[in-house]
Amino acid sequence: MPANRYRPDPLVAHGPNEIWSWDITYLKTKIRGQFYYVYLMMDIWSRKIIGFDIHEEESMDHSSVLVDKLCNLEGIKKDQLVLHSDNGGPMKGATMLATLERLGVAASFSRPRVSNDNPYSESLFKTLKYCPKYPNRFESLAESKQWMIKFMDWYNNHPHSGIKFVTPMQRHEGLDIEILRNRKLVYLKAKEKNPLRWNSKNIRNWNREEKVYLNHLQRKKDDAINLAS
Repeated sequence: MPANRYRPDPLVAHGPNEIWSWDITYLKTKIRGQFYYVYLMMDIWSRKIIGFDIHEEESMDHSSVLVDKLCNLEGIKKDQLVLHSDNGGPMKGATMLATLERLGVAASFSRPRVSNDNPYSESLFKTLKYCPKYPNRFESLAESKQWMIKFMDWYNNHPHSGIKFVTPMQRHEGLDIEILRNRKLVYLKAKEKNPLRWNSKNIRNWNREEKVYLNHLQRKKDDAINLAS
């Protein structure tokens, strides 16, 4: 009889550097059967790629070094951050858990063999590998790191549909507040000037998303913006 796998308690981020999601994916090399492994951490609230590293093997030692480095880079304080991942050895190994405890970072894990408990990392890896410029195979570790640097720069500075078409970097730094406010004003003025061109009473919803959920049971749809709001 299959075991019950209860959904983890939902988590909610109200701003950047509250919940990170991370995972490891592989890159094919020119040598059949040999891979490079990308360790990648992202902020679920802003969608910003916080950082990455690439190695020739999966190891809790590598993941420990990366999370330590990125927490220092982002100025993470104790009890500020939740780090969500699946149940692999590099995520749940003793060295990694000890590092998280020392940093004051809470660990959150997906259910075994349930990939959609970690949807942000899964979606990011799909974007990475379906990128038009993604090489089918890499010749060297150095080449793969250079490509990932370029991808991270593009991704972090490219408008994202899930965050109202601002960039992850703009949202992470709070610049999206003014951008979305100005967009709303532009739409309101356009509707006021040419009301017959609008099929409804509402304009597009440019309200900022103030909460981002992880493992939320049922996310409510955005309410339409009323002209009077």
